[in-house]
Amino acid sequence: MKSLCLTVALLLALVSGVFAEEKTDTLKVLCYNLRFGELASLEELAAFIKEEQPDVVALQEVDCHTNRERAPLQNGKDFITELGYRTGMLSAYGKTIPYAGGYYGIGILSRFPLASVERIYLPKTEHGKEQRAMLVSHVEYEEGKYFTFACTHLDYTNTEERQVQVAKLNEVLQKEPYPVIVCGDFNARPDSKEIVEGMADWKRLCNLDSTVPAKEPRHKIDYIFAYPQEKWEGIENITWKVQLSDHLPIGAVVELR
Repeated sequence: MKSLCLTVALLLALVSGVFAEEKTDTLKVLCYNLRFGELASLEELAAFIKEEQPDVVALQEVDCHTNRERAPLQNGKDFITELGYRTGMLSAYGKTIPYAGGYYGIGILSRFPLASVERIYLPKTEHGKEQRAMLVSHVEYEEGKYFTFACTHLDYTNTEERQVQVAKLNEVLQKEPYPVIVCGDFNARPDSKEIVEGMADWKRLCNLDSTVPAKEPRHKIDYIFAYPQEKWEGIENITWKVQLSDHLPIGAVVELR
């Protein structure tokens, strides 16, 4: 009888260990370049985000208190704070440059608490046009459990500048203590050196559907990547055909192992 009990106990422990090893957490990620609200109101953008019910959102071309002639209905608005309010999500903002009396940059929305947020400037050489950055957050998706979520927007002018920026991205994010998702407008096509070589260690969690221009998409420049690859599994990827910006928003449902 003691032998039978021991065998049963060992089997139960083995089964328990297998299930513990395979336990996963599912997240929905959304990435969107807003084109500083020129083509849609913040109410429309927030309604789209809220309808899709993402867990985390990476946003590019996010204005704060600017006064643009091309987007007069958005003048003076704090985009990320208003989008957070209208979606019911927590928000964080990273200014990249001062612009038109305010700021231009990137932002994050999250359904979960943000344990920390840091804006990290990317390199700007003599070949670059504007200062670019990453916004890096530690997201507490369960009590005491975290992943790193980063948003970026790379230089649009040339591949050499983007390669340097991707190198910095890797230097920072691959040292993170938690599994990482980075989203953004990389301004690079899938066959570019900065994607093929620069992001080779990452798992691509988005499809290769073209994202720009939104009305007649011809090029893919928006991405969702995860690191380390063995920690993440893609369940679903989405490119939404909505006309609220000059980019199409992309998304992914992912599992964190």
